[in-house]
Amino acid sequence: MSWIVDKSYRELARIREAKEKQVYPYFKPFESGGLHSTINGQPIVNFSSNDYLGLTTHPKVKEASIEAVKRYSCGLSSSRVQATTTAHVELEERLAAWYGYESCLLFTTGYQAMVGTIMSLADQDTTLVLDNLSHACILDGTFMAAGTPRMAPEVRFFNHNSARSLRRILGSRERKNAMVLLEGIYSLDGDEATIQELCKAAGEFENTVVVCDDAHGTGTLGKGGRGIFEKYDLRAELPVIVSTFSKTFGGIGGILLGQKDVVDHVKHYARSFLFSASLPVPIVAAAATILDMLEDHGEELVAELHTKAAYMRKNLTDLGFDLGLSNTHIMPVMCRDERKALFTHVAMMESGVMMVPITYPGVKKGEERLRLNVTRGHTYEDMDKALELLKIYGEAFFILGGDELAPMEE
Repeated sequence: MSWIVDKSYRELARIREAKEKQVYPYFKPFESGGLHSTINGQPIVNFSSNDYLGLTTHPKVKEASIEAVKRYSCGLSSSRVQATTTAHVELEERLAAWYGYESCLLFTTGYQAMVGTIMSLADQDTTLVLDNLSHACILDGTFMAAGTPRMAPEVRFFNHNSARSLRRILGSRERKNAMVLLEGIYSLDGDEATIQELCKAAGEFENTVVVCDDAHGTGTLGKGGRGIFEKYDLRAELPVIVSTFSKTFGGIGGILLGQKDVVDHVKHYARSFLFSASLPVPIVAAAATILDMLEDHGEELVAELHTKAAYMRKNLTDLGFDLGLSNTHIMPVMCRDERKALFTHVAMMESGVMMVPITYPGVKKGEERLRLNVTRGHTYEDMDKALELLKIYGEAFFILGGDELAPMEE
């Protein structure tokens, strides 16, 4: 065997063990789209979906995608440099206007949008300052920039959501400029950034800008669903916003918002933009249709999501579940033990409810949890069923009550 085969086999030991014990929870093949689907012929209600407003499978969204396929097919066979359509440009202009920013650029994925933005703007005069719970896209963009010859920004971390820690880092940085990187909602914990305090702290230091990844805030925060900057009226304090189409906008793709010169700079220098295939037009058409709905009914859609999230939160806490740091529609059910999380997931799946377990290294050991996202598309019947099952299996597997599972037989 080559060393790569040997390495792969050795590092897959935990995966093999989980599969042998029939508790491996990932890559389940859905047989249709939407929050209500089937896996291996069994009906499933998906509570790990990021389709926060439940619009992905709306008939108008499907129809727009079908019409775009008829006109453009599924792909454009090149990058945006030579594969830009009027649909891309029109949606960029509409998104800039809806968000209230000067300019917008569409990437093929949200991950690429953040990576490309960081790598385009950071250089040897920059200190990148990250929340220590930053998403992989922020981490990867940072480390790629740090490892690129002649760029090599300084990299520092501040304690999660701590303005005091941020001030300490900004005050001791070694480079002239600073870019503070944070998220509107942290998707594993379901807590908002302490955005007002962090922006205030950043504003106390010269040559400091804040860049916010608001992927989970789009469609969920702010009266009209524009995100955390709308909720707290912080557009001026957040000059660069990155978001995505893979949650509220029902597809895949990245959104960069900012001043025209900043966006144009990223457009011409971001390798993740210049060397990736252009976002397929059917996806652009789907996102444009969902934007129509947000423009016309955004306040109603967001309000319905918040009502359902409040219902689920109250019932979960009344039952005694630990939701960690969550204060949004994302409510991790803390199991704090890998086997409890895996067993509960399997039992829930067998009963028709999907809540994906998040275990080490996705989270620290002792912070294992089930991913529970409430969406506008979930019915009260869906939520009641999930609550009933969580109570049954929460007690059975000692998530509620605090006792320990007996050791498994080998």
